[in-house]
Amino acid sequence: MTELVHVAVDERRVVRITIARPSVKNAFNADLIGQLSKAVDGVPADARCVVLGSEGDTFCAGADVAWMRSMANYTLEQNLADSRALADLFAKLDALPMPVIARVQGAAIGGGAGLVAIADIAVAVEAATFAFTEVRLGIPPAVISPYVVRKVGSSFATAAFVTGIRFDSHRAFETGLVHSVVDEGQLDPEIGRFIDAIVAGGPEAVNAAKRLVREVAGRTPAEVRDLVVQRIASARIGAEGQDGMRAFLEKRAPAWLGGSRRQN
Repeated sequence: MTELVHVAVDERRVVRITIARPSVKNAFNADLIGQLSKAVDGVPADARCVVLGSEGDTFCAGADVAWMRSMANYTLEQNLADSRALADLFAKLDALPMPVIARVQGAAIGGGAGLVAIADIAVAVEAATFAFTEVRLGIPPAVISPYVVRKVGSSFATAAFVTGIRFDSHRAFETGLVHSVVDEGQLDPEIGRFIDAIVAGGPEAVNAAKRLVREVAGRTPAEVRDLVVQRIASARIGAEGQDGMRAFLEKRAPAWLGGSRRQN
């Protein structure tokens, strides 16, 4: 089988998952979905973050034309199985406990824009474009819809979904789909800046912070009062919280950064 996904883990436990189908704009097909799912399954539990990127000049163009052509004659059962595989991939990415960073070096269309929506942090180049073009094929953007609506809200999602209109990186930034827009030469340095910031935090605290947002989203402060009190109290008496607070008072780096004493 052709290797369509590359995975690398560096010394800081940063995992890079790279889609490698540049000849077809990194578009989805059954093989790519399967290999991406396997790559996500293999992310180490102690990874600090995951950088999701791709080769070539396009981030991901959505569904592969040849794959769509083959699906034209699928039965309902075959379509259900195919759709579940894609939904499972998105669910696995979304369930990763550590932050996910999308490296968007070019167009992100349909399911490709859905990948950007799942990312906790997305960095895009100025020239990147985005669109949810499924309706132009006579289908709704169903599988990606929960992640897109959560990310950008129902108003923008509705307009983007029903029109399929392409929008630029600055509009994507305005909606919250991406978090930083940079010149092409600054893409990796900007992603490095986010990685450095994540690694500077306590591993447990960073993952807990990601989880906390999802726990409190859509709920009133009164509804989550007991939850947040429990979360902070437990963190303070935990080993990582204790070390982090003592490190600050003792003017040294915390254990997750080596524990050496800081210079004044």
